[in-house]
Amino acid sequence: MAGASLGARFYQQIKRHPGIIPMIGFICLGMGSAALYLLRLALRSPDVCWDRKNNPEPWNRLSPNDQYKVPLDGSRVTPHPLTSWSGDPQLPYH
Repeated sequence: MAGASLGARFYQQIKRHPGIIPMIGFICLGMGSAALYLLRLALRSPDVCWDRKNNPEPWNRLSPNDQYKVPLDGSRVTPHPLTSWSGDPQLPYH
């Protein structure tokens, strides 16, 4: 067993313990989902700028129908009722 390759040892372990097959499947599914989510964030988010020379301000390309993180119409952000433990609601923007 000392000279066996990693793939051969892995195959032997799966053969001996078939109950780990679902665990390996769920781990691979989770890792794949996380990788796809990070790829989506890196490619589709307006906060990420890959080409600063040709496009220094990518947020200017957004249309008015795109979702923004902050309100641009001047409306006030209402805080969540449980923003502090002291009883005084702390406003996020003063």
